[in-house]
Amino acid sequence: MTADILPDHSPTASADARRLALEAIATLAHVKKIAADQILRRAGVSEILIKRFLKDRDPATGEKRSKRDAGASILDELSRDGSDLDIIRNIIEIAANWDAFHLAQNEYQARAVVQKAREFQGTLAALDERERANAAAERDSAAQRRRQTRQELLRRESPLLLAQFDQAASSPDHQQRGFLLEDLLNRTFNIHGIPVHRAFRRNDGGEQIDAAFELDGWHYLVECRWRTRLADIRQLDGLAGQVARSGRQTMGFFLSIEGWSDNVVPLLKQNPEKAIILMEGSDLRATLDQRIDLRELLKAKLRALNLEAEPYYSVTRLLG
Repeated sequence: MTADILPDHSPTASADARRLALEAIATLAHVKKIAADQILRRAGVSEILIKRFLKDRDPATGEKRSKRDAGASILDELSRDGSDLDIIRNIIEIAANWDAFHLAQNEYQARAVVQKAREFQGTLAALDERERANAAAERDSAAQRRRQTRQELLRRESPLLLAQFDQAASSPDHQQRGFLLEDLLNRTFNIHGIPVHRAFRRNDGGEQIDAAFELDGWHYLVECRWRTRLADIRQLDGLAGQVARSGRQTMGFFLSIEGWSDNVVPLLKQNPEKAIILMEGSDLRATLDQRIDLRELLKAKLRALNLEAEPYYSVTRLLG
């Protein structure tokens, strides 16, 4: 048998595979009910179709259809949505491992079908390997297309966000600048392909979360600040409380464009729960002018926190 018996991407099974499956249905078990139970049901055929297999009659004669004809009717029904191929593969696998020859009317015919099924399994294995290779190639191609799309989005959107950031830096309206920072951060995360949730409330409106994002299965609650005064530990205590009231796979991400007071990092280091990473304006700007990928920067900050107990890892260290 050749590898084109079951061609890739075929919506229905080939004639040869179908004939072998029908031979198995008709030959391995003499009693129709046993064939239904030991072959069709084990192959994944639905109970509705099994009932039809057992009770279907020839409209011309009124006689119950043979196992072969009733099986053909089932495969015809399955072929309408392309699910016959999986069922036929399962039937062939069952036949290849069949040893209940006492159930057959003709043991020699049953053994011949089993031998054919075993030979056919080699063909199926080769085709499965080819299908897996094709699927892997398609996944790689799709991933490459997604990377190219993201790179194009970064090239197009990053300069616009950088201009927005620089314009806001010179604005005297500090409150408006804070609102703009939330939008700027959300859009930056989006173009870097990091799932982000915009500002929301929780606990019956008792808590306001500036934003949240997800990275490698962990969730991060975001606190944003863009004020002339350096942030102090009180703002981070509030974020730490929000993190503590969240699930176990939650951390905090504190973005202060103007940085923070000198006591912030030492006090964070004293906290046994190392759950907050810090980011300042120079870090954000480096991602906007495309000197560093946001994912790479965030992972570097996480490594510093987890391995060095360092809540702030500057982009300047990463870029050398």
